Amino acid sequence: MVTLPDGSQPDKAPLLVITSQVVRGGISGRGLVFALQRLGHPVWFVPTILLPWHPGHGLATRIVPPEDQFAALIADLAGSAQLAEIGGIITGYLGAAHQAGPIAELVSAVRARNPAAPYLCDPVIGDHGGLYVPEATAEAIRDQLLPLADIVTPNRFELSWLSGFSVESELEALAAARSLGRDRVLVTSAPALRRNAISNLLVGPTSTLAAEHAAVPNPPHGTGDILAGLFLSRWLTGFSDEEALVRAAASTFELIARTVRKGEDELLIAEEQQSLLRPMALVSQRRVIESVARA
Repeated sequence: MVTLPDGSQPDKAPLLVITSQVVRGGISGRGLVFALQRLGHPVWFVPTILLPWHPGHGLATRIVPPEDQFAALIADLAGSAQLAEIGGIITGYLGAAHQAGPIAELVSAVRARNPAAPYLCDPVIGDHGGLYVPEATAEAIRDQLLPLADIVTPNRFELSWLSGFSVESELEALAAARSLGRDRVLVTSAPALRRNAISNLLVGPTSTLAAEHAAVPNPPHGTGDILAGLFLSRWLTGFSDEEALVRAAASTFELIARTVRKGEDELLIAEEQQSLLRPMALVSQRRVIESVARA
């Protein structure tokens, strides 16, 4: 971790989060913003859609900002005198395909003011059941946002859909991730080597790392959002790829396990917030040998 000459830690960079918002629960923007603020980051938050709860809990009203109003809001942010303070960007769930263009312009505006600000694209488009957004929205994320990203955090299904490759093994996941052409691809719920385990596979510029932990039956929604945000925060703070991956995976695993143990259906991010800061869960880690993977 970065330490200043006086022994103190640097202030955490403000982060720009663009994703969905729910009234009840800890998924997406609601949980992610809390987690990042708990870690010390000021957050700029742009909701792409308002929902009463996660769609997995039942159909309900969806409020998507009108196209012209959303674009105007994004343009206001892009012209802000304070834009240079943003130290990183995270995008997640989009409410409509038309949001991708203005978001891409805002990402470019941030980078023009702060070229060092990394952009993490969490392509929230589906899971093992298939796409849960319109195909046009998934295509907009793939074609307009993914090419701008420094870090991409797809789950196993999303990686397969974005790359067009099968992802039935760790080696296939590695090849699919490399095909995206991004500096870092963090594959959540990747195929694990151990039985009854979950792997988080980080395919980086020079190496591939795997962090595995036990699978928790019937986990709550929103785990990918938290893992992505925690990884970016740790990485921005100065941790190596390996340290950032292991700490993010440990915190997420611990939150899931504590939530399920208490019989809750939403991540207990506020109640179990110590897991964000100092996780106690054990996560195994290993390096994937690239020469073997490419053979």
